[in-house]
Amino acid sequence: MLKGTALKKLPLKSSVLKDWPELERPREKLVHLGSASLSDAELLAIFLRTGVKGCHVVDLARQLLTSFGSLGAIFSASQEDFCARHGLGTAKYVQLQACLEMSKRYLAEKMKQSDCVLTSSQATRDYLISELRFENREIFAVLFLDNQHQVLTFERLFFGTLDAAAVYPRVIVEQALKHHAAAVILTHNHPSGVAEASLADKQITNKLIQALQLIDVRVLDHIIVAGNQCYSFAEHDEIP
Repeated sequence: MLKGTALKKLPLKSSVLKDWPELERPREKLVHLGSASLSDAELLAIFLRTGVKGCHVVDLARQLLTSFGSLGAIFSASQEDFCARHGLGTAKYVQLQACLEMSKRYLAEKMKQSDCVLTSSQATRDYLISELRFENREIFAVLFLDNQHQVLTFERLFFGTLDAAAVYPRVIVEQALKHHAAAVILTHNHPSGVAEASLADKQITNKLIQALQLIDVRVLDHIIVAGNQCYSFAEHDEIP
């Protein structure tokens, strides 16, 4: 160090969010740079709106992410677990559930407004991910489609540990007839987060294809949801 040169002490970041530089404040950053520029903690901070005594909202968001483990874990937490955390409560839980439901309905609306629902449709994938990604148990569901491949309805039909014996073709056939479906997209989730098709998944798919062929209903795809990832049977040439 040169003689006579004093080291300048860098100021500590203020614990008051309004004192931060504008583009470091989550809301202002979102307005100027878009939502994709924000970290998980910054997005969560906007949702929380305020911090708690001695802890500004961004630090609170970071603490909650560390405590829960991820955004996904926060979204899928039970009301009891969610409300037990410092800085959260029933009002925040209700607000979060409303946000999640609005997101699902938006994606469902977007998918239904598409000209054609095909296995390559990103809107379909986004919708199925929004429905199943945070589930802690396996759920088998079906998108029922008309002869233009427009969505008629989405139904969750089977729950728990799924294998060829736990998914009943008769139930899916009955629902397809009830909705006058011409085609279906099968889907289920892997809570493990691994987006790969197991032998049981392939057996279920083949069994359902054969059953639905008897009533002239085509299986367009079977999509496995694992977190933010999907496995498409059609894309792997596993749908006849």
